[in-house]
Amino acid sequence: MPTPHISAEPGDFAPDVLMPGDPRRATRIAETVLEDARLVTEVRGVLGYTGTWQGRPVSVMASGMGVPSISIYATELFRFYDVQRIIRIGTAGGMARTLELGDVVVATAAHTDSGVSEHRISGVHYSHVPDFGLAAAAFAAAAEVPGARAQAGAVFTSDSFYSNRPERTQALIDHGTLAVEMEAAGLYAVADRERRKALALLSISDFTFQANELTAAEREQLFDHAVQMALRAFAATS
Repeated sequence: MPTPHISAEPGDFAPDVLMPGDPRRATRIAETVLEDARLVTEVRGVLGYTGTWQGRPVSVMASGMGVPSISIYATELFRFYDVQRIIRIGTAGGMARTLELGDVVVATAAHTDSGVSEHRISGVHYSHVPDFGLAAAAFAAAAEVPGARAQAGAVFTSDSFYSNRPERTQALIDHGTLAVEMEAAGLYAVADRERRKALALLSISDFTFQANELTAAEREQLFDHAVQMALRAFAATS
């Protein structure tokens, strides 16, 4: 039955879900990557579709922006629609100077300033991590996707898009953090709680240390690298 934020019926979602933030990106993936895609939910304009990729059922659904939003949709997909795996397909600001525009970061950990897990385990600083099998398969899949470049490492999930704390940014860089974004830690925490699997693949769209960013058209083109890596990771780990 439909949930407060999803209007789909039981069985409408595939076990594997791609999750961009933008509903328009969800539509673009459904129309250009999936076969026989059909709209299964559109509550509040947050669109979800189910189709197939190389004969495998796959769904794509937007998450909105920020930890609270992705946490709501991931929880309902895992808990009420029997979704088994979610891969976030998003963008991030590069923090490491080894990155280039368009590189895909396989987020093997997600630091955060969000309160999503602050009191999760009393006396413990909870670690937000993806499913290792999905992460390893996605990283390996970059070699199969023409033009894709991938790096694996920790990212920072921030609650503030317009944060201005250069000392904290530098400390994160000094500790090997590759990029900053706004959802991965929330997705990882939900997947852990629901005993399901998740991963974030993040395309570098700009940098924290220089004024250089992709155009809208370039973002959409390079976004496809992460989508193809995710689909291959699903297939390789099924």
